[in-house]
Amino acid sequence: VVARRAKDGETVTALNGKDYILTSEMTVIADDSGVHDIAGIMGGEHSGCSDDTSDVLLEIAYFTPERIARTGQALALTSDARSRFERGVDPAFIDDGLALLTDLIVQTCGGEPSDVIRAGQLPLDRKTVAYDTARCAALGGIDVPADRQKAILESLGFEVASDWKVTVPTWRRDIDGLADLVEEVVRIVGLDNVVSTPLPRADGVAKPTATPKQSLERKVRRAAAARGLNEAINWSFLPQKEADAFGGGIWSLENPISEDMKVMRPSLLPGLLSAVQRNMDRGASSVRLFEIGRCYLADRERLTAGIVLAGEKAPRAWATGKAARFDAYDTKAEVLALLAAAGVATDGLMVMGEAGDHYHPGQSATLRMGPKNVLAAFGTLHPATAKAFDLDGTIIAAEIFLDAIPAKKGAGFMRPAFTPPALQAVTRDFAFLVPEQLPAGDLVRTIKGCDKENIVAVRLFDRFAGQGVPEGQVSLAIEVTLQPGDKSYTDEDLKAISDRVVAAAAKQGATLRG
Repeated sequence: VVARRAKDGETVTALNGKDYILTSEMTVIADDSGVHDIAGIMGGEHSGCSDDTSDVLLEIAYFTPERIARTGQALALTSDARSRFERGVDPAFIDDGLALLTDLIVQTCGGEPSDVIRAGQLPLDRKTVAYDTARCAALGGIDVPADRQKAILESLGFEVASDWKVTVPTWRRDIDGLADLVEEVVRIVGLDNVVSTPLPRADGVAKPTATPKQSLERKVRRAAAARGLNEAINWSFLPQKEADAFGGGIWSLENPISEDMKVMRPSLLPGLLSAVQRNMDRGASSVRLFEIGRCYLADRERLTAGIVLAGEKAPRAWATGKAARFDAYDTKAEVLALLAAAGVATDGLMVMGEAGDHYHPGQSATLRMGPKNVLAAFGTLHPATAKAFDLDGTIIAAEIFLDAIPAKKGAGFMRPAFTPPALQAVTRDFAFLVPEQLPAGDLVRTIKGCDKENIVAVRLFDRFAGQGVPEGQVSLAIEVTLQPGDKSYTDEDLKAISDRVVAAAAKQGATLRG
């Protein structure tokens, strides 16, 4: 039995029952009949042990970490052996390991060990590093006496000569230079003993160091927390099942830490829904979570803010005897508030459909700045998606695409001066008959845009359908707030503005209700 390079095209059936095709870049354990094991990673099925095994060959070896890592990656094969060998084991431990394992087998199973056969040379050359004790204070921030530094290094297995040439033990492959030795001393003395020293500060007001994108994230995060949402921080990796519930992940890891962290997340919602499910299973009656992070699409990473509301909006009240539940309008309110915090003029946004297959088609929508620029999607989660995460009841969710928010041009750091109007605002109410399919937001937006000089706010305050309203139509009551400038409105001014409001509403198919 020898260790050798595999031949291109050689195959082996590993202990996991899978067949692997090998290349000449891989190391194997073999004899004249063929390959027995993938060296340093996994043994072969036909050379494994069973209840009838009576003879055991102990192979105690040192494998080059780089070759083991490349072989494991090429075969997409993980094991405990690979995780140790690719990180580097102590080559000087070979004889001790053989003795310990032989003694364990003899004590447990009996038997008679044979003589040891050795092959090859172990890489036992030890690295020597020139050390300067003064560098501990310069690099580590702690002034440690020289004799204390020597005692620490020797207690960790280093050999310190009189001229401060430090010989590194064979099991410390991570030690490369003087800075690594300083780190060893500092961690034993204690990082909590490093004195905090402020950096020198220049005179005057410091300029902001955050980038516009970082400032945007901070504004949204603070606004979400101020509105009572709890921040979640989830992994960027998902199980395949959770990614499939959102259309599947584009990017999969060839060497994941575990099967539950295999796919790069296509959305923030799967991680949030898993957190909701864990909280609900532990008896939480109301869960309000948000997260800001990146999603991984086919062509780019996307900075996103995710929101999930589940359970009770308010506890049971004496007046109704029932708890209030979240609905799609609650998440719409959260989205509008966060977009406003991000500096978006929310009054001009368009409400359109096509929120995504993971949303309920009749209880979801998107907010857009123009027909194509989608800023957010919100609404009730599709029942099938909620079921995929073992969630019952109505789950409300939203996604805000922060990278779709246009950057402000020439924005300064000073707020504009507060100039309150000199005259009192005036309100006028209008009731319109509109087709029942017409989104109320379209009517509100059209009215507000018909006279930007005078109209400062437009609000829907009532919706009615029934007696007195023709079939196929609804009555929408709109409150319009007018702000006079340097003089009060006359009756003629108010009539002219009202005519413009009625004319603008007519473009949406609305007629003034008599």
